[in-house]
Amino acid sequence: MPATQPSSGPDRLEQQAGDLAAETTVEGCGHSVATVDWDGLPDPVRQRLAAFAAAALPGLPAADVPPAVRPVARFAPGKRARVGAPVLVAGLRDFATFRAAVAGWMREHRPEELSGGETDPVTAASAAVLLGEPGAGEQVTEVGRRAVAGRLGSERDAALARAERLTAEVQRLQRELTEARAGVQQAGTASEAEAERLRGRLREQGVRLRQAQDETARATGVHHAEIEELRRALGAAMVDRDRERERVAAARRQAARAVADAEAARHTAREARQADEVRLSLLVDTVAGAVSGLRRELGLGQDPTSRGGPRPADLVRGASTSSVAVGGVADPAALDRLLALPSVHLVVDGYNVTKTGYPDLTLSAQRDRLAAALAALAARTGAEVTVVFDGAAVVAVPIAASRGVRVLFSDPGVLADDVIRSIVAAEPAGRPLVVVTSDREVTDSVRRQGAHPAPSAVLLARLNRI
Repeated sequence: MPATQPSSGPDRLEQQAGDLAAETTVEGCGHSVATVDWDGLPDPVRQRLAAFAAAALPGLPAADVPPAVRPVARFAPGKRARVGAPVLVAGLRDFATFRAAVAGWMREHRPEELSGGETDPVTAASAAVLLGEPGAGEQVTEVGRRAVAGRLGSERDAALARAERLTAEVQRLQRELTEARAGVQQAGTASEAEAERLRGRLREQGVRLRQAQDETARATGVHHAEIEELRRALGAAMVDRDRERERVAAARRQAARAVADAEAARHTAREARQADEVRLSLLVDTVAGAVSGLRRELGLGQDPTSRGGPRPADLVRGASTSSVAVGGVADPAALDRLLALPSVHLVVDGYNVTKTGYPDLTLSAQRDRLAAALAALAARTGAEVTVVFDGAAVVAVPIAASRGVRVLFSDPGVLADDVIRSIVAAEPAGRPLVVVTSDREVTDSVRRQGAHPAPSAVLLARLNRI
C-alpha cells in the first residue's frame, strides 16, 4: 500500500488539534477523580484562581494566610492578581487552610462567580479546583483542550491568512514580471541612439561612483587618523591621571608620617614634661622637708606657750583674754565656726556616723561614701580630717584613701573609741579639736581632754550641704 502523505496547511493544523483533543479527553477520563495537577493547570484556570485568591485575600484572617502570601496583600487591588499570581496559586496548592478560607470567602461574598460555570467553562473548572470537587481534573483537562484547540485554530487562521497574503503577493509579482518583460521588449526595440545614451549615462554614473568611493576612502582615512589621535590623547591623559594618583598617594603617606611624627613628638614632650614635673615635685618636697626641719630646729610655727613667753598680742593693755568654752556642737553652723579655726583637727568615729546616716549600705560602701564626703569637706575648709573605723569587721584594709582624709583602722583587739582617745591625747594643748561621735562615753572623755564633741547627725547635716 502507498504510504499516507502528510497533510499540509490548514488541514494539518485541524488534524493536530483533533489528535490533541483526543489525547486530552483520554487523559481527562483517566483522572476525573484524581488529584489535580497544579503545575499543569492551563493559564486561564491559573489566572482565574489567582483572581479568586486576590479578591478574598484582604478579608481573610492573618492565621489563614501563609507567610509567603502575606506580602501580596499589600499590593494594589489592580496588580494583586496580575503580579502576585504565582505566589497566590502556590499558596492555594500548598496550603489547604488557605484554599478552604478562599473558598469560604467566595461562597459568602461572590457566590455568583462560583456558580457561573454554566456559561463559562474556565470559571467552572476554577471553582471545581478551588472547592476540591471530584470532577475538577476532567474540567481542567477540558479547559486545557479548549485552550489548545483555540490556539491551534488561531494558528490555522493565521496560516490561512498568511497563505492568502502570499498568494496575492505571488500574483502581484507575476503581474510585475509580465510588465517588466513587456518593458524589456519595448526597450529592446528602442533606437541605438537611446541605448548609447543610456550606456553613456551608465559610464558617467560609474565615474561618479568611483569618485564617491575615493572620497569615502579619504574621509575614512582621516576619520581613522582622528580616532588614533584621540586614542593617543586618552592614553596620555590616563598616564597623567595615574601619575597624579601616585603623587596624591605619596602626599597622603607623607602627611600620615608627619602626623605620626607629630604624635610621637607630643608623646615624647608629654613624657618629658611628666618627668620634669616629677623631678620638680621631688625638689619641692625636698625643700619643704628642709624648711620643716629648719622650723623645728628654730622652734618656729609652734604653739606660743610651748616656746615660753607671750606673743605681742598678749601684752596689749585695755583688753582681757577670754577662753573658748569647750562644749558640744549643737548645729551645722556651730560646726562650721569650729572648722573655720586655724589648724583645726576634725576626728570622726567612722561607723558611728555611717550607721546613723546610711545603714542600708555595706560596710565597704559606707566607708567609701563617708571618706569621699569628708574629702570634699576638707577641700572646702582646709581642716585636717581623720576618720577611724573598727578594724575587726574589715577583711582587708584598703590601700588607697581619699585625698585630704586620713583613714585609720584599729588594730586587732583595739576599739576605734580607744584610738580616738589616743589621737586627742596626742594633740598639743590649745589646738582646736572636733570629735564627731554619738557615743556618750567617748563624748565625755574627749570633752575632759579639751576637744569639742559633735553628734553624728550634725556632721551628716553639714555633709549634705556639700
